[in-house]
Amino acid sequence: MSRTVTGNLEDDCSKTAECSLDPTDKAGWEQLRTLGHKMVDQIFDHLQTRREQPVWQRIPTEKRTALEAEPLPRKGQGVESAYETFLRDVLPYGIGNTHPRFWGWVMGSGTPEGVLAEMLAAGMNPNVGGFDDSATLVEEQVIHWMAQLMGMPDGTSGLLTSGGTMANLIGLAVGRRARAGFDVRAEGMRGGPEMRVYCSTEVHSWLKKTVELMGMGRNSLHVVGVDAGYRMKVDELQKAIAVDRATGLRPICVVATAGTVNTGATDDLPAIADLCAKEEMWFHVDGAFGALASWSNRLRDGVKGLDRADSLAFDLHKWGYMPYDIGCVLVRDAETHKAAFATGASYLTAMERGPAAGGLRFADRGVELSRGFRALKAWMSLKALGADAITAVIEQNVDQAQYLASLINQSDELELAAEVPLNIVCFRFAKASDEGNQEILMRLQESGIAVPSGTVLQGRFAIRVAISNHRSRKADFDLLVENVIRIGHEVMKERSSASTR
Repeated sequence: MSRTVTGNLEDDCSKTAECSLDPTDKAGWEQLRTLGHKMVDQIFDHLQTRREQPVWQRIPTEKRTALEAEPLPRKGQGVESAYETFLRDVLPYGIGNTHPRFWGWVMGSGTPEGVLAEMLAAGMNPNVGGFDDSATLVEEQVIHWMAQLMGMPDGTSGLLTSGGTMANLIGLAVGRRARAGFDVRAEGMRGGPEMRVYCSTEVHSWLKKTVELMGMGRNSLHVVGVDAGYRMKVDELQKAIAVDRATGLRPICVVATAGTVNTGATDDLPAIADLCAKEEMWFHVDGAFGALASWSNRLRDGVKGLDRADSLAFDLHKWGYMPYDIGCVLVRDAETHKAAFATGASYLTAMERGPAAGGLRFADRGVELSRGFRALKAWMSLKALGADAITAVIEQNVDQAQYLASLINQSDELELAAEVPLNIVCFRFAKASDEGNQEILMRLQESGIAVPSGTVLQGRFAIRVAISNHRSRKADFDLLVENVIRIGHEVMKERSSASTR
C-alpha cells in the first residue's frame, strides 16, 4: 500500500533527497481518494441516522484513558488507521449538537452542505488575510449579504470571526477608539479619563473578558438592572450615564443585547439608540443569535432598532445553522472600523499588482492576520439553500418554542420560569427544589434522550431549552416533556424515601 495510507513516510524520504507529505504515486492518490469517498459516505450516514442515536453519551473510561494517555506518534500509523480510531473513539462521543433533541446552550446543528464546504475550504487552504484573490471576494460578498439581511446600509464594513466573542470584541474596540476622546491606540488607558461601558445584568460573559483583555478592567462596566422581561431598564441607564459624567468619568459605549443568553430577551434597541445618539456614545449590539430574527418579516419587529447599531455582532454557527466556527461583526462606518486596527508593516506593504495589490484589507479590520476560509460555508449555504429557507427554519424554531411553552402551561407539574419572546424556553418541575431540577436535567442528559442546559433565574434553577436546531420536530418536544415529568417523579420519590429513613 502507499505510504499515504500506511504512514511509511520515512521510507519514502530515505529513497530521495527530497520528499513531500503528498502521496508519491498515482496508486497512493487513488487509495487516498477511495478513503475520502468512504469518509463522506460514513459521515453522511452518521448525520442521516442521528435521530436513532443517543443525543450525548459519556466517554467510557477506557476510551477516555486511551485518548488522554496516547503518546506522541513519532512514526505515522497511516490515515486509514487514524480514521478507524476516529470512528471508534471520537465520533460517537461528541457534544451532540447535530442531534434533533439537542437544545443545550445555544449551538447550531450544522448542515450537510456545510460539511462539504468545509472540505472544499480545507482543500483550497487560503490564508484569507485580504489578498487579491477569490477567497477575499467571497468573504466580502458574505459581509455584504449579512449587512443587507440585518438592514445595515450599503458600505457597511465587516469581518467574519471565530464566533460572537471575537466579533463583539472587535465591535467594542472600534467603539472605544471612536469615542475615547484621545488616541487610545497610541496612549493606551493613560491618555484620558476613566471610561465606562454600560450593559444589563443579562449581558453575556464575553463583555467581562473583553474589558479585562482591553486593559479597561471589570470596574469599567456599569451594570444596569432589567425589568420583569429581562430587558435593560433604559431610565436606569440614562441616570447611570448622567451620574458617571458628573463624577468625571467618560461614558463611551452601551452594549445592548438582541436575544439574551438566558431567556432570549431583547433590549429596547430604539430607545437605547436614541440615548446613544443624544449622548454621543457608541451603540453596540450583541446579537449573537437573536439578531438573525431580523431576517424574518414576521419576527423583525422583535429586534427593531438593530439596524441603528454602530456595530453589530452575531453568529452564523448558532441560528444560521452553519458548521463551527463562523461569527460576524458589522461596523456601520468603514473608515472608523479600519482606523481601529490598521497598522503599517513592511511585510504587509500594498503593491500595485500581484496578490498583495491594494493591501490586506481584512488584516486592517481585526486582530488576526492568518485567517481560514470561513466565508465559503456561508457563501455556499446561502447559494445552495437560500436565505429564505434558513429564515423559514428560524421561524419554525420560534413556533416550536411557543409549542413547548404551551405544553408546559397545560401541565400541572411543570411551570415556566420566564417569558418566551424568541426561541428559548426556561421551565421547572414545579414541586422539585433547585437540586431536584438539576438532578432531573442531568439524568435527562445522561439518558441520551435530550440535552437541554440549565440556568438560574431570580435565584432559582431552571431547565433551559435553546431551540436553534433545524432537525427538531414537535414530537421531540412532546418526548421532552414526557421524560422530564417521568424523571421528575422518580427524583421526588427517591428523595421522599431518603427523607423517611
